[in-house]
Amino acid sequence: MQKRNTNIPASYLVLIKDNKILMLRRFNTGFEDGNYSVVAGHVEKGESFSQCIIREAKEEAGIILDQNDIKVAHVMHRDSKTSIDNERVDVFFTASKWEGVIENKEKDKCDDLAWFDIDNMPENTVEYVRDVISCIRNNVFYSESGWDK
Repeated sequence: MQKRNTNIPASYLVLIKDNKILMLRRFNTGFEDGNYSVVAGHVEKGESFSQCIIREAKEEAGIILDQNDIKVAHVMHRDSKTSIDNERVDVFFTASKWEGVIENKEKDKCDDLAWFDIDNMPENTVEYVRDVISCIRNNVFYSESGWDK
């Protein structure tokens, strides 16, 4: 009998304002440290994708999102090739508005949180995150990564 698939769900926030994107540099996490990504986190048991990104936005960047102001912009099914449990479903949200002042709330996991020109993101941006941002800009709602590598 074939083993059932188990995926790790995660939510991401692609925050864009005035052609700039909010990015953070991962630090001391054990995954893609030294590279830029966006606010994100694993969905906890009993939590929806949207509840997760609302929680993560507050925990990581100090901002408050309203459920009515976020929307799903992209979904990626990804084989990360990093562990036994390597299949992931990533949901990327955008937000039309937020409250609070953006600041790095997790200095033990992030050593830079800044706005970057979306047309000139850091060279050391996590590859699949860069791919998703391109998909979002080109109105591509779904993609897959890592399956053919």
